Amino acid sequence: MAPKTPLDYKKAIQVSGFDIYHPVEVGDANFWIPTSHLETLLDHALSGLDLNGLALRTRSKAIKTAVCEALGYPVPKSFIKTQPRFPGQQLDTYTQKSNNLQIWNEELSPARRYAIIQISDRDIVLKVRVVTGQDLALLDTTGTITTKYQAKLALRTSTFELVSDQDTSPLLPHTHLGVRFGSTISPIDEPESGTLMPIQEIFKRLSTLIGTSFTDPGMDQERNRGAVLHRMICKCLGYCRYEENGQFPDLRHQLLEVKLQTSPTIDLGLVLPSSTGYLDIRKIGDCRPRYRDTRYAIFHATTNNGQVILTHLFLTTGANFFKRFPRFKGNGINGKIQIPLPRNFFGRQPKNAPNSRIKIGNKLTDLR
Repeated sequence: MAPKTPLDYKKAIQVSGFDIYHPVEVGDANFWIPTSHLETLLDHALSGLDLNGLALRTRSKAIKTAVCEALGYPVPKSFIKTQPRFPGQQLDTYTQKSNNLQIWNEELSPARRYAIIQISDRDIVLKVRVVTGQDLALLDTTGTITTKYQAKLALRTSTFELVSDQDTSPLLPHTHLGVRFGSTISPIDEPESGTLMPIQEIFKRLSTLIGTSFTDPGMDQERNRGAVLHRMICKCLGYCRYEENGQFPDLRHQLLEVKLQTSPTIDLGLVLPSSTGYLDIRKIGDCRPRYRDTRYAIFHATTNNGQVILTHLFLTTGANFFKRFPRFKGNGINGKIQIPLPRNFFGRQPKNAPNSRIKIGNKLTDLR
């Protein structure tokens, strides 16, 4: 079956009779628009929209109207005040002239999608990016995010620990031993029933990485360290290439999140691994994947003479995460969240080309 295009989802919603308040299951194969397709639809429809001269309330209605039309929903006679603004797709919208995103009187939600709409000085929509709350949490450098979870890694005598000896019961029927991947399969593709390795096989394969080392890009280069490890993991699991897009989980095709630890503090961001919340991933057969179904590979490493040496491996489901790694207590609450967006968040916008598209954050490397 050919993968669905953004227009396929729009047409399905148009004929469904749903409005923006009609609940849609996360990952529903027909009506839940994947985040990347959501961005494509909104960017194409809103880029070039002229908001010049409109009062704030009128501008807000114009944006919401354009979003409805872009996604195939009928425009309601009046918009109800809800959180998020578009409950059916778990979507909020924010217009930005500056790179300082402000979210008032509510916490970031890891399951929610945020459409960040770039507005020019002349009040023309230039670009739309759609990211999850988890993505926004990664952009915070100010410490003002309302909630961040952390856990503690305590080393024991064993070098290898399979914390969960099998996958969660909803995921278990969709795993298959000895799966192989063709050259067209990417580690960030949507997972499918029968292409998920059992957690025991992932553990066996990743165990071969313990004792290996790679050049340390530097103490302040955690992201680059992680990229090197991800590339090694992709090859170890049998992928023909390494690809990364910064979204959760890291290896989406295997529902596998990777943590590289040189300190005992594990940063978990906005969501608890044991959460029963649903991932922004389409159904795997009859399974709606949740955070607790995700597999977490935690590597401990030491650094010495410019080398990162992998010393320990832990593999667990999100459901069993805190059975091995105790959670730190204490969360802060703020009335306003301020997130400075990176300068390249919207990409480089060519003049007189409001509908141009620039791929951001995808790195592709041949592993063969």
